[in-house]
Amino acid sequence: MAAEDFRPILMGFGNPLLDISVHVDDEYLKKYSLKANDAILADASHATIYTEIVAKNPVYVAGGASQNAIRGAQWLLPPKSTIYVGCVGKDDAAQILRDVAAKDGLRTDYLVDESAPTGRCAVLITGINRSMVTDLQAANNYKITHAQSAPIQAYINSAKVFYIEGYHLTVSPDTMLYVAKNASETGKTFCLNLSAPFIAQFFTKALLDVVAYTDFLFGNEAEAEAFATAQNYGTTDVKEIALRASQIPHLGGRSRVVVFTQGAEPVIIAKDGVVTEYSIIPIAVSSIVDTNAAGDAFCGGFLSQLVQGKPIVECVAAGNYVANVVIQRVGPTYPNVPHSYVFKA
Repeated sequence: MAAEDFRPILMGFGNPLLDISVHVDDEYLKKYSLKANDAILADASHATIYTEIVAKNPVYVAGGASQNAIRGAQWLLPPKSTIYVGCVGKDDAAQILRDVAAKDGLRTDYLVDESAPTGRCAVLITGINRSMVTDLQAANNYKITHAQSAPIQAYINSAKVFYIEGYHLTVSPDTMLYVAKNASETGKTFCLNLSAPFIAQFFTKALLDVVAYTDFLFGNEAEAEAFATAQNYGTTDVKEIALRASQIPHLGGRSRVVVFTQGAEPVIIAKDGVVTEYSIIPIAVSSIVDTNAAGDAFCGGFLSQLVQGKPIVECVAAGNYVANVVIQRVGPTYPNVPHSYVFKA
């Protein structure tokens, strides 16, 4: 399908990864000094993880935070509503990513880097927690020239809402600013996810540069606290953090909405000086299979309604619905049957 014949309304950028999900015990996490519910970039000390977990009957999933979210949005949207962009290698893993995304109805247009393999993420599950160790490889090589190329620019011109993971700040912050500024200048909506505590801690200035053009800022409670620490807010109260983050000046002169999830606790929304809490869908712990990508799933559901112009209450409801479905499955996967979501006031 030619770019000019395909007009997505929701566009995502990020780091496409082949997720390798396995169940491990606490001792395995200690072996690599990993936390039970965290996300880090791999270094040389983690190299053996990827060979070890292959022997643990892993589940392979087309992952990467933004790709997970956009796949979730597509599940609730009409066909051909979404496009996802990132960088992969020229290998079998890249084709797996394309094939799985296509099964979920997601169109992808990857930049292919023949010098590096497709990125991977070890998802180490203990109980309902997950520790993610990411080896970016080709995902680390995305270039703004791809975003500025005619086919990708055609998608940018078509899209109404853009969503980028904070992880992409480690890869191509210039692309993030390019997309964010474009959205601000053309009256479109730009959404950013904090993604992990280390983004706020170690990419503080680059993050703030993008936040300045961000219309919807997403994160969870741990990421919110890390953001507050980096900004010297002097508080760990998630509602206060959300309120203060929403009040960071928007260079496009708009209001910013901050959306913080808190696991089993209510979703926090801060907008125009007001903080609102929205309850999640109750679920028994015994029904939870895997919380990996629950936050991505929430964002996907939220975005599916945002791009249709729905009010925030409906966006949150859809986010809760998709997250509730995903945590009852292995990995960031979506059912291959039509959704049953209907908003109920």
